[in-house]
Amino acid sequence: MPHATDNRPTLLLAMGPGIADRLLADRHRARLADLARTDPYLVAHDLAAPAPPVAAALATAEVLLTCWGAPPLTAAVLDTAPKLRAVVHAAGSVKHHITDACWERGIAVTSAAAANALPVAEYTLAAILFAGKNVLAAARNYAALRTTPPWPIGTGATGNYRRTVGLVGASRIGRRVIELLRPFDFEVLLYDPYVSAAEAASLGVEPVSLDVLCARSDIVSVHAPQLPDTYRMIGARQLALMPAGATLINTARGSLVDEAALLGELLTGRLHAVLDVTDPELPPRESPLYDLPNVLLTPHIAGSLGNELHRMADRALDEVERFAAGVPFADPVLPATLRHSA
Repeated sequence: MPHATDNRPTLLLAMGPGIADRLLADRHRARLADLARTDPYLVAHDLAAPAPPVAAALATAEVLLTCWGAPPLTAAVLDTAPKLRAVVHAAGSVKHHITDACWERGIAVTSAAAANALPVAEYTLAAILFAGKNVLAAARNYAALRTTPPWPIGTGATGNYRRTVGLVGASRIGRRVIELLRPFDFEVLLYDPYVSAAEAASLGVEPVSLDVLCARSDIVSVHAPQLPDTYRMIGARQLALMPAGATLINTARGSLVDEAALLGELLTGRLHAVLDVTDPELPPRESPLYDLPNVLLTPHIAGSLGNELHRMADRALDEVERFAAGVPFADPVLPATLRHSA
């Protein structure tokens, strides 16, 4: 139904095939139609050579609502969207579709990265707690024995009391993990060259070098962005520094870890790993990672899945509402910070 005074912004959805149906429930489409002049069922998959309905919508769009698989917003694409003023990304990183041309034209950008950080942090917390309890080995041992193991189970190396957890990167996810760890009896170390000692103190963590973090931590969890400077930042030296029996958790990007060096440590049984990401993203079929008893390998499931996508949609529509009301975005993406973030 048209609004009496229809000054709502015009909006177009732009994302990969099938994503909109997973992202948007009926309530989201209804809210979107109330907030903006849009066809909530029209989704652009290609902006470089769009179909006529998409081309017409793009020509008048003031806002693009994007998600995974969004087409790149090149200068040529932006030439066909002269009224575009904002991009609201209902997912995490915008690096795949936001180009320098967007910043040059003063287009405002926001992201639901904070919403996507929550399930990754929850996965990490579960992995930390299970690693401390040695759950993976206990479960495999139980399945092999098929009887009650002799008591007491484990040694002083098992348990989560006064464990040391090292977090690599105070990203959104890293900071959320810090919050989730507060109720537990952990000592938390942090390596992040962009965090000052004062800020680390306010977070309740101890700032240390990467080597010191690896040497002191029972569990090392990686939360740094994928940048040239972070390529294989966890290498053979850092892995060798980790204590025997320690666990490496990677929910960031596989390229941050030297996988060949890690595999060497895992094959000896000296270290354990929880890997939600690998390099390459899909390990070869013959990779030992699938079968090693000291490895929990998952197929990049830590981020938003299933109904967790609706959290990102809610966050994105909150930002559309702010834009429609002429209020600054609550979570803007800025080019200066984008250079050292995911």
